[in-house]
Amino acid sequence: MRGHGFLRGWLGFLVFAVVSAATPAFGQEARALSRGQTLYLSIYSHMLYGNLGKSGKASSVQLSTLVSVRNTDARRPLRILSAKYFDTNGKLLGERLPAPVVVPPLGTFESFVELNDASGGSGANFIVKWDAEQPLNPPLVEALHVNMDGGKAVIFMTQAIPLAE
Repeated sequence: MRGHGFLRGWLGFLVFAVVSAATPAFGQEARALSRGQTLYLSIYSHMLYGNLGKSGKASSVQLSTLVSVRNTDARRPLRILSAKYFDTNGKLLGERLPAPVVVPPLGTFESFVELNDASGGSGANFIVKWDAEQPLNPPLVEALHVNMDGGKAVIFMTQAIPLAE
């Protein structure tokens, strides 16, 4: 029988494989310079898994989420105007940015949704608006979802998409 070290090794490989599969491939084309965007970022405060069984309900695991807005421009700052958090039904849960924030070149703004905050549901989202004085490389906006409870690890990422204005 193999020990816990073997299982930890496989768990580490599985986490790497899942994160790698969810991460965009290297060598993507450069994105066009922009003076601002509205971005949609999917968020999961929990996820369902397993079988429905006799109860008619699937199992659920809570997730914490780190929202990251990374200024990918090496020369110019950007300004985050708002970061609104919505639940599965589209109800505004709150503005996570009480005032605009300037993110310096290659800097990052972060917002954290705690593990015990299930208010968003599995269909939650952030709408992030940003602008800049001059055209710059658009930011990389991602959410890292994590639960490392009870010897199990669930880790995956989502990436924002631009919305037409």
